[in-house]
Amino acid sequence: MAKDTSQHSSQGDASTPPKNTTNKALERFKKQQPKELDISLLVEQILSHDTTALSQGITLVESTQAKHAEKAQQLINQCLPHANTSIRIGITGVPGVGKSTFIEALGNTLIKKGKKVAVLAVDPSSTISGGSILGDKTRMETLVRSKDAFIRPSPSGKSLGGVAQKTRESIILCEAAGYDIIIIETVGVGQSETVVHSMVDFFLLLKLAGAGDELQGIKRGIIEMADAIVINKADGDNRKHAREARNQFKKALHLYPQSPSGWLPEVLMCSALHNEGVEEIWELIERYLDIVTQNQYFEQHRAEQNTYWLLQTIEEQLKTSFYNHPAVKKALQSQIEAVRQHKITPFAAAQFLLDLNKG
Repeated sequence: MAKDTSQHSSQGDASTPPKNTTNKALERFKKQQPKELDISLLVEQILSHDTTALSQGITLVESTQAKHAEKAQQLINQCLPHANTSIRIGITGVPGVGKSTFIEALGNTLIKKGKKVAVLAVDPSSTISGGSILGDKTRMETLVRSKDAFIRPSPSGKSLGGVAQKTRESIILCEAAGYDIIIIETVGVGQSETVVHSMVDFFLLLKLAGAGDELQGIKRGIIEMADAIVINKADGDNRKHAREARNQFKKALHLYPQSPSGWLPEVLMCSALHNEGVEEIWELIERYLDIVTQNQYFEQHRAEQNTYWLLQTIEEQLKTSFYNHPAVKKALQSQIEAVRQHKITPFAAAQFLLDLNKG
């Protein structure tokens, strides 16, 4: 994964490289001992919209060191009363669909409307590919320079649940820092869509036309999750293909049952590169929010998400506790070998290890 270059940059001309405030915060953070961290002061700075403090807070939350866990929890608890104030938008799509360009166009549109925008990422693939979900931030150079934008790639991690938990907690910090719109981006592979869907209010699927995957891309799970499908890069000679793709997706959507939200997903076209159709997408999101607020689905959905994350966190902690148990760590490999050699059944080996964990 690329270096953690999350940053909040002051405005400047295009030739001025963005200031990497997060790396500076990270270096200061690494030099501090947990007892030196003044959480109350850090919270005060975050609430006053200090982005360096926000970066430091997220770094604390992302830390895998046990000595930072208690401080991180204190930080979350003190920021929580100031959270739950934003609109959370999830954006997914296969690599190459233009997510970075789209997010920049949408972010700039929202900032012009007086919004403050934070972009977070869920990137479970980084340990395999070594790539950053946000890619080269030069593709988002205008957004990254805005005083009202904050961009943060996720930590790399082997556990999707662990990465997602950190993103979920980062949302709380960003909301406490006064960001109105939180955009959560995912690579669009594996289980990451499901995880992002479980932490956002509106889920948007970006698609390409003319890529040969219009019909193949209509996967039941992702379509059922999507509140809108946007055909990106609908410009030039690709407009005709985009219209055809839009019609195909519209027909496909009628085959699915209506969402509990009472909202019928829509299909739009846009050219993020030329900033065409982006305004209409935000208007669609606003219509959705009006409907789900009036029928009380918005609060119901948030409550269900909180319940989901309660149970997910318990599962994650139990799994971590199990594998870190000294007796389990000592016996695990021998039990794996015994199972591979058919000396014991997988179920008996599992029960043996679970019993060790109780001891």
